[in-house]
Amino acid sequence: MKPQLKNRLTLLAIVAAALAAGAYAWTQLRATGPGENFASGNGRIEATEVDVATKLGGRVQDILAQEGDFVDAGQLLARMQIDTLEAVHAEAKARLQQSVAAQASAQAQVAVRESDKQAAQAVLAQRQSELEAAQRRLARSQTLVREGAASDQEVDDDRARERSTQAAVVAARAQVNAAQAAIDAARTQATGARATVAAAEATVARAKADIDDSALTAPRSGRVQFRLAQPGEVLGGGGKVLNLVDLSDVYMTFFLPETVAGRVALGSDVRIVLDAAPQYTIPAKVSFVASTAQFTPKTVETASERQKLMFRIKAQIDPQLLQKHLRQVKTGLPGVAWVKLDAETPWPANLQTRLPE
Repeated sequence: MKPQLKNRLTLLAIVAAALAAGAYAWTQLRATGPGENFASGNGRIEATEVDVATKLGGRVQDILAQEGDFVDAGQLLARMQIDTLEAVHAEAKARLQQSVAAQASAQAQVAVRESDKQAAQAVLAQRQSELEAAQRRLARSQTLVREGAASDQEVDDDRARERSTQAAVVAARAQVNAAQAAIDAARTQATGARATVAAAEATVARAKADIDDSALTAPRSGRVQFRLAQPGEVLGGGGKVLNLVDLSDVYMTFFLPETVAGRVALGSDVRIVLDAAPQYTIPAKVSFVASTAQFTPKTVETASERQKLMFRIKAQIDPQLLQKHLRQVKTGLPGVAWVKLDAETPWPANLQTRLPE
C-alpha cells in the first residue's frame, strides 16, 4: 500500500472515531445530563397568540398589516366598513334630540302645574278669609237676635252665606289637591322623559362604540403571524382577521418524569438549547409546574424507556432578554430544556449562557 493512501486511510479512521465519540457523548449528555442535579426534556419554543377579530359581522374594508410585521399595542391593523353603523349612529342621535325636546316639554308642564297650584292656593286662601268673615257675621247676627236688635231673617241669610262660603272653601281645597295631583303626574312624565334621554344617550354611545370597535387595533405588541382574511370578505361576529404572537411572552413547554418533577421548583434555572442553533444557550426560569401528571405525549422523548406519567413544565424566557433579540425570536423551533434541580450546583461549561450578538 502506498504511503499516501495509507495516510489518508489513517486520517479517515481518526475522523470517524472522533465523530463516533462525539455522537456518543452527545447521546449520553441528552440521556443523562451533566449530572444527577440536572434533568432535561424536549419541547418547542411557544408564545402567547392573540387573534384580532371583529366584534360585529361586516365587510373587511382595509388590512394595514402584513404577515411578519412587528406591531405596537393600540396600533391600527384593519378597518371594517361602517356605513350601516354610521346610519344607526345618526338615527340614535336624532332620537336623542327628540328625547331631549320631550324632556324639556315635560319640565315645562311641571312648571305650569306648579303655577296652577299656586293659583288654586290663592283662591283657597281667599275663600277661607271669606268663610271667616261669614262666620263672624253669623255670630253677630245671632247675638243681635237674642238681644232683639235683628230679625231671624238676617240670621238665616248670614247662615246661608256662611254655608255657601264653606262649600267654596271645600271646592278651592279640591282645586289645590287636583293641582298637586297634576304636578305629580307632570313630574312622573318628566322622570320618564329623563329616562328616555338616558336610554337615547346609551344608544348613541353604543353605536359610537360599535363604530370604534370596527377599527381593529393590536391588543398588545407583537408580530403578525397569519393574515386570516382579505379586504372585501364578509365576516361574522368574532371573525378572525389577523393572528399575533406576543414576543414578550415566549416560553418552552417540556415534560419530566414523575421521579424528577418533584424536585423542580418555581423559579428554577433553565437553559434552552435549540436544535437549529446548538451554539447558543438561552437562559429561562421555571414559571409553571403541573400539579397532576399526564400520560406521556407522543412528541416527548425520554432518556430510557418511555415513562407512563409525565409532568408538564413551562420555562419562561426573560421579557427584557427577548426585547434585545426581538427580531431573532422564532416560535415553533424544537430544542431541549435543561433544568437545574439543585440551586447550589453550577452550570457546566457547555450549558453556560451563550447568546447571539
